[in-house]
Amino acid sequence: MSSRRQLKAAEAIREVVAMSILTDIRDPRVKDVTVLGVEVAADMREAKVSVSVMGDETQQNLSLRGLQNSAGFLQAKIADRIETRYIPKLRFVLDQGVKNVLAVGEILERIREEKEGGTTAQTKTESTDDQNNDNQSDAFPT
Repeated sequence: MSSRRQLKAAEAIREVVAMSILTDIRDPRVKDVTVLGVEVAADMREAKVSVSVMGDETQQNLSLRGLQNSAGFLQAKIADRIETRYIPKLRFVLDQGVKNVLAVGEILERIREEKEGGTTAQTKTESTDDQNNDNQSDAFPT
């Protein structure tokens, strides 16, 4: 369980890293990056930064490499804004949560379309059967 101090440090690091990525990093590989969260180790020497990158897998890998190359610059930004004994070493990881949410959304959409398509097809079949029954009753008066 994280202490209050770790949570505050993680939030401060997240803010600094997110703003620095947005405004200060000039690396063309780093684009469409969203910082989702930061987990700080108990000794404050390491921080895992979860990021989401919009784009295909190659764009995600390029952005992740660009971020890892910019880690020293981002650590210097953290040192300027946060007073701690140790500046955590940043490690960037790609968060697949957004990708998973999109995949689940697509699956649910297909299921909904199949249900509606099945209901529509079933309704058409029933109405065709009703018309055939009506036509048969007209052809053979009782």
